[in-house]
Amino acid sequence: MISAHLDNIKGLIIDMDGVLWRDKEPIGNLVKNFERIKALGLKFVLATNNATRTIAEHQAKLRQFGVDVPRVQILGSGQATGIYLRNKFGEGARVYVIGQPSLVDTMKEYGLKVVKNPTNAVNVVVVSFDSDFNYEKLKIASLLVQKGSALVGTNSDLTLPSPEGLMPGAGINLRAVELASSQTGIVVGKPEPLLYKMALQRLGLHPSETLAIGDRFETDIVGAQKAGIHSALVLSGVSTLRDVDNFHPKPEIIVNDLEELIF
Repeated sequence: MISAHLDNIKGLIIDMDGVLWRDKEPIGNLVKNFERIKALGLKFVLATNNATRTIAEHQAKLRQFGVDVPRVQILGSGQATGIYLRNKFGEGARVYVIGQPSLVDTMKEYGLKVVKNPTNAVNVVVVSFDSDFNYEKLKIASLLVQKGSALVGTNSDLTLPSPEGLMPGAGINLRAVELASSQTGIVVGKPEPLLYKMALQRLGLHPSETLAIGDRFETDIVGAQKAGIHSALVLSGVSTLRDVDNFHPKPEIIVNDLEELIF
């Protein structure tokens, strides 16, 4: 139970992949777990580096497991990128997107103009996971950045878990564009603190009142530590107990899964 480890926790920032589910399978009884969170009087925001789904798609997946979560309590790195770009460049900013169709839809939801075949520099090149990433996209993105376009990555995950094993993630694509353009991109998602700071705003809580729960040390836990948030590692996803010896500083809590943490 959280109170056995930390006092004064009023809200949770919960990762999804590896914490709530593995691919298409839920981890534990999600209905019971969310009822428990409600019974404890804890606020929560679901915050994920996954930029391949719109909020509606995240909600649909949660409903498959019997859980209804309002839009305001879900924040992916794609949505966080849209918020960041709209605030920095304004609505109507021109963006070139390397990403899944859902990310393109997300950029449009935040009033950004997605340019598919730009001939001149755009405001921003956005790079994320893209299952159709190829040399042509890399070339276009690199040339745009060299012409002065800002480079922004939704997240820097080098791998992502799948039933087949770890596959190349968004960070591979971002690294390729950085190398080809000799520029370093701004990363919105974990382990950078911006995604967590946006989640804190939605919770209306201070970092000292908040616990971040994730399955991946180098993103979820490091990001929480950078944002000054308490951290709990669950062993139901990517990071294993064997990895813990190499973690510095270590998470404050290490448990097998979400259920063990909240009951």
